[in-house]
Amino acid sequence: MVIVKTPLRLSFVGGGSDIKDYYRQKTGKVICTAIDKFVYAIVKERFDDLIYINYSKKECVEKVSDIRHDLVREAMKLTGVTHGIEITTLADIPSTGSGLGSSSSITVALLHAFYAYRNVLVTAERLAREACQIEIDILGKPIGRQDQYAAAYGGVNKFIFHADDTTERVPVTIKSADKRKFASSLLLYYTGITRSADAILSRQKANFVQPDKRDTMDKMVTLVDPFTDAMEKADIHACSRYLAQNWELKQNMAAGISTPAIQTMYETALSAGALAGKVAGAGGGGFLLLIVPREHQNQVFEAMKAYRELPFMIEESGSKVIFDDTSYSSK
Repeated sequence: MVIVKTPLRLSFVGGGSDIKDYYRQKTGKVICTAIDKFVYAIVKERFDDLIYINYSKKECVEKVSDIRHDLVREAMKLTGVTHGIEITTLADIPSTGSGLGSSSSITVALLHAFYAYRNVLVTAERLAREACQIEIDILGKPIGRQDQYAAAYGGVNKFIFHADDTTERVPVTIKSADKRKFASSLLLYYTGITRSADAILSRQKANFVQPDKRDTMDKMVTLVDPFTDAMEKADIHACSRYLAQNWELKQNMAAGISTPAIQTMYETALSAGALAGKVAGAGGGGFLLLIVPREHQNQVFEAMKAYRELPFMIEESGSKVIFDDTSYSSK
């Protein structure tokens, strides 16, 4: 049996510039962090030759090509695992529509688990690159490349997306005291809305042909470096200014990124002392990220008591094997 634990992620500014339609024309840039909320992939050898899969549904098939779960199917094809295996995926939060990159984290976790099952050592870069290959190139999802890299590497990183499809990682170094100050100012609240990001991201991709939309994304990218500098200094007020600018710009990229319900949540938090916020991921639902100084958090907790908070911390580790008792398998 092999168990892999892979983190989810929060993106701060620059999101959307990791989509191929943008970075093929102009270099993309995102700053994001892994968080201590995880997905898990468990694989176990079976006595028979069947493939048994447990997720929100159950499957039992004879051939990889018969698997309906597209991420499991393509990860098995890529890693060369063909039969005689039981696969289970688990998640700390709703695995669809959270805005925390859960789909890509699951893809990374599955690849990592299958490689470990076969006793193949792989780097974080390879896990991320192959997860992108599965989701973007093979399955044609209208998503970017930050989620896979954030899940594979962990920690706080600036990722730079080049026209040749390579992704450059720049780890963000923050002193321990400053990191605690920054991290403790972040709050996450569940909007109560789950949605597929594909529709919003498809509209955003289509809008990249419009010069005004590309200009908007250009402005979001220019916020990445100053946000990074402010984060390294734990300058919460500066981070808030850049996050607020990014959120205002992002809402212009495509219809559906914000909703009246989300706007009500956001305004409630601001009136109680939050400095800034944004919806995680593509928008339209999932989680609302807020920056709130410690001295104002009790007021925000009270004002937002109708919503469910998700306490979290920054996670330094990327995808990792947490249990492995396999010997070499030829399956």
